[in-house]
Amino acid sequence: MRFFLIKIVALLLLSFGVLHASAETANGSSTHKEETYQTKPLAEMISGFLASTGLNALINPDPNEKSAHGEDMSDFHKSWGRVIMVLITFLLFYLAIKKGFEPLLLLPIAFGGLLANIPVAGIAGEHGFLGVIYSMGLSNEMFPIIIFMGVGAMTDFGPLLSNPKTALLGGAAQFGIFGTLVGAVALSQMGFVDFTLQQASAISIIGGADGPTSIFIATKLAPELLGAIAVASYSYMAMVPIIQPPIMKALTTDAERKIKMTTLRHVSRLEKLIFPIMVLVLAILVLPAATPLIGAFMFGNFLKESGVVERLNDTLQNALINIVTIFLGLGVGSKLASDQFLVPDTMFIMALGVIAFSAGTASGIIMAKIMNLFPGHKVNPLIGSAGVSAVPMAARVSNKVGMEYDRSNMLLMHAMGPNVAGVIGSAVAAGVLISLFQ
Repeated sequence: MRFFLIKIVALLLLSFGVLHASAETANGSSTHKEETYQTKPLAEMISGFLASTGLNALINPDPNEKSAHGEDMSDFHKSWGRVIMVLITFLLFYLAIKKGFEPLLLLPIAFGGLLANIPVAGIAGEHGFLGVIYSMGLSNEMFPIIIFMGVGAMTDFGPLLSNPKTALLGGAAQFGIFGTLVGAVALSQMGFVDFTLQQASAISIIGGADGPTSIFIATKLAPELLGAIAVASYSYMAMVPIIQPPIMKALTTDAERKIKMTTLRHVSRLEKLIFPIMVLVLAILVLPAATPLIGAFMFGNFLKESGVVERLNDTLQNALINIVTIFLGLGVGSKLASDQFLVPDTMFIMALGVIAFSAGTASGIIMAKIMNLFPGHKVNPLIGSAGVSAVPMAARVSNKVGMEYDRSNMLLMHAMGPNVAGVIGSAVAAGVLISLFQ
């Protein structure tokens, strides 16, 4: 018993000694750190701060800096490339605010591009908030489908149903898509570019000026080009007021621009209810690959025309589509980073995209002129440009150009016919390309 007590006392004394020694060591270490901090030169702290600034990152690029995808970046993309892209975003701000070119779309894209080119912060990286937005809604097709729901809820098929032949204008405008596909493949065969058939198909859909559809098909056929295609498509959607008027004026005469159109008949509510269901059934039977977009579009429109779910209709038309537009714009803008935008592939895609868009605009106008060769009600060729699907931007541009020549000539509602037909047409074109090449 005595031996046992002696062992306990010895252990207690030993433990106390170890704790005391540890405390002294920790205290000494803390004192040492405090002394180190207190004796750190002020000049060294200032130089460390300056080295962490964005200005220094632009002037003296970090050789170890990686892109948002973890790839090596050139010194140009780390410095002057970022400066160029910031200037481009300022130009987009000017066009959106001063010129009024679709600010709801252009401002989020431009601001996302500005954030994506901030050095050091990594905002567009995998774990940056722009990267998270891109992953949660663009790379998985969610944002485009929600946008189509909202557009469907804001769409009135009345002008199309009252004058069904204007659907031909929406169909003709899709020539820009298939014409550009042939051109892109031809350029690849000649060695000017190196795009596969799937990549050429995804690029050609830009001709429809339909951002959601472009994202949808790029995700299916060419996910590696998704960022460049999304940027090109939404940029051209926003640039409709710049690109289309010169083409419209070049292909029409003064007399053609002054043609006045009248509403042919009243469209009943029953017709408007049957139409979306009929279009969806046809898509399911003939082209299932297009049903995600067409289904979302017709769902939104059916809710609107039903007249019994005004709360849901209001949410789709306002709150939901506004929220998704903000996220979608920032997500697209994240791909305006210098290392992703200022590269040859993106430049080729932008060039092919504007050719496709211009060809689609011209095709719609030419189809209207051909239709006017036959007996019946004349069609103002200006509304043919609205067949490119950029709804309702293209219809507004048709109306604006028409009113420049006759202030009393209101073409907006007539242009909405080919405009909504173009939305359906571009979705159908995307479905055809996916079915053929996926």
